[in-house]
Amino acid sequence: MRVAIVENTKITHLGQVGVALAEAGVMIEIFRPYLDGFLPDPQGDYAGLVVLGGEQSAVDDETHPYLPALAREMKRFDEAGRSVLGICLGAQLLARAWGAAHHVGTSREFGWQIIETTEAAANDPVFRTVPPSFPSFEWHSDHYALPDGATRLAANDTAPNQAFSIGARSWGMQFHFEVSRAVAAAWNRRFPREVEARHPGWLEEFDSLASRHAPASDAAGLALARAWVAQL
Repeated sequence: MRVAIVENTKITHLGQVGVALAEAGVMIEIFRPYLDGFLPDPQGDYAGLVVLGGEQSAVDDETHPYLPALAREMKRFDEAGRSVLGICLGAQLLARAWGAAHHVGTSREFGWQIIETTEAAANDPVFRTVPPSFPSFEWHSDHYALPDGATRLAANDTAPNQAFSIGARSWGMQFHFEVSRAVAAAWNRRFPREVEARHPGWLEEFDSLASRHAPASDAAGLALARAWVAQL
């Protein structure tokens, strides 16, 4: 079984999704369209598609001209009966694929934030695996409207559409559930100025914040990742 992974920026970590895929023995094929424009074929030999985050906006078509095609292919994967997972930018692109409006700079979040599931989450095969409230990592400024026909699965006060399902087999998560404590620490090393700009004092406070929030976040993230992989 193979899954196509689309990376949208140079520094990318599969995190908990990678753990769950490895546990299930799933092979991955990585695409980096920000470098070469190549995208996976929805009719190819893939059980699913994962679209990861990036620093660009989901509507930055001028600087990242592959984005419209990627959005279309996410919908085509679903129509072909393949499971689709969009994370952060990937969720924004999934919403775009299904005709939803994109909102630039309206929902700025960083660090571990509380996610609240909706009543519909109890009947969702992915979100029924997590508690009604849990922390997860955020790093975004943009957000999206809920597409017509989508089911809202999670929210918080800053971003009302933290997670949704749509189509036959597609899920979008605004929050970085794949980010474990180890991934967050790696981002600190790679992006020290950026994280400090987002949260002054972040590097100094990191160990305390991680001790408080990362265990529950890591557990919820791995539960979501395993549940999505089970849908392949």
